[in-house]
Amino acid sequence: MDIVSRAKNLLREPRMEWQVIAAEPADAMSLFTGYAMILSAIPPIAMFIGLWLVGVPIGGHAMRLGFGFLLGHAIARYVLGLVAIWVVSLIIAFLAPKFGGQANSLTALKLAVYAPTAAWLAGVFALLPVLSILAILGLYSIYTLYVGLPILTGCPQDRAGMFVGAIVLSYIVLAILVGLLAVLV
Repeated sequence: MDIVSRAKNLLREPRMEWQVIAAEPADAMSLFTGYAMILSAIPPIAMFIGLWLVGVPIGGHAMRLGFGFLLGHAIARYVLGLVAIWVVSLIIAFLAPKFGGQANSLTALKLAVYAPTAAWLAGVFALLPVLSILAILGLYSIYTLYVGLPILTGCPQDRAGMFVGAIVLSYIVLAILVGLLAVLV
């Protein structure tokens, strides 16, 4: 399935799309190169362009950051974000049995790769820093993860909420680490 259809289906009909994803053969390389590496580039590219061209609004003025700093920051965020996807997949595989599901590294990777679709697409709002608040629409990714967990891991629906909570907490910690490391790089 092409990337546009996959993203559209995950946003419109996540339950049906997760069933398609569960049945699809895949490997780590195809998941990363065919989907994650493309969509996860949207937020850092949009942020780079927005901050470089528009700047950071401070006290009614736009403060512009240096091209080299912004480029390095965007590249670091992108690479570290891809590493974070892999780490989250390990966390999902580790936690699945604790929530009544099956530990499977491939299905965990599918969840880690496809669940953040809405967040990645919402990253386009970083093109205009004043609209960055609209990236909150990316929280829909939490719902798609909630729908996909029972389908891919087999965890009972009544335990999916707590499982999602544990994964979201992992994402938050990793996002903070990625942000901090990207600034340091």
